[in-house]
Amino acid sequence: MFLFESIPWYSALMWVVVLIALMFFNEVTRRSKWAGIAIFLVLPFVLTVAVWPETAGEGSSTGTWFHWVKVYSALAGCLGFMAIRYVKGWGTNKYLLMFPPIILAINIMEAVIRDFQVYSLNGMIDGVMMIGGPWNIMNGIAGILNIITISGWMGIVISKDKYKDMVWPDMLWFWIIAYDLWNFAYVYNCVSDHAFYAGAALLISCTIPAFFIKKGAWLQHRAHTLALWMMFTMTFPAFVGDSKFAVDSSHNETALWVVSALALAANIAVFIYHIYKISKHKRNPLKVEVYSDLDAYKVIAQSNK
Repeated sequence: MFLFESIPWYSALMWVVVLIALMFFNEVTRRSKWAGIAIFLVLPFVLTVAVWPETAGEGSSTGTWFHWVKVYSALAGCLGFMAIRYVKGWGTNKYLLMFPPIILAINIMEAVIRDFQVYSLNGMIDGVMMIGGPWNIMNGIAGILNIITISGWMGIVISKDKYKDMVWPDMLWFWIIAYDLWNFAYVYNCVSDHAFYAGAALLISCTIPAFFIKKGAWLQHRAHTLALWMMFTMTFPAFVGDSKFAVDSSHNETALWVVSALALAANIAVFIYHIYKISKHKRNPLKVEVYSDLDAYKVIAQSNK
């Protein structure tokens, strides 16, 4: 196959199970404050002390600085977003509303740094096959453009329903698709043999809720599903690498070129459109929403008033 080696039926079925499980636990933690505290605060504390030093130690596929930083930054996002949602006054504090874009940008930049780092790596490193090349640089640039086009965080609101979701109306479908393409390319470039689950299933698990369950809450969905996945892989690193259900990358250089080219093209397109909207309407992306004239924005904003 082009992207991956053969995908047996039981691995395809497990992919669906992973997708459904991530979406299910995202909904559980979205709908219950106490479930969120248990899963994103209490459970990681226990795992940090009792499990991860053994399962994610040096030499394992999750024993790199990136995995450790990623799991805690994802958890910080979950807990920070919960505070914005549930602590009175935090959801309207303009300074605290800078936290979502900052933590998002940090998470993207972590991956950009790793892409640039992998450019010069080749061979089996920390249990993962690395094939560095120009595609890493291309995708790193795509990630930087993805950061630049983050906008409208001053328009973040807390939904008026009982779930109190953190809704970001200016984060629309085209930015999310560009992010998904970039992030899949990052995983495919840098943790290639994890991409079947950590790339495709993980990204879809937060995109489906953002498009069909709770529109406008993509970042909240992303933080939850990412933290859930990172905790799982830190605890069971063999699942994506050595288990019966593992699906390896094809390690095809043409595939590496294609996924990174798609990511770069999509993010260049969003960047051009972003600059166009700013210039046409003379909007300062640091002070106002960039896409407030679009119907997609209006639907999300009006449904959460």
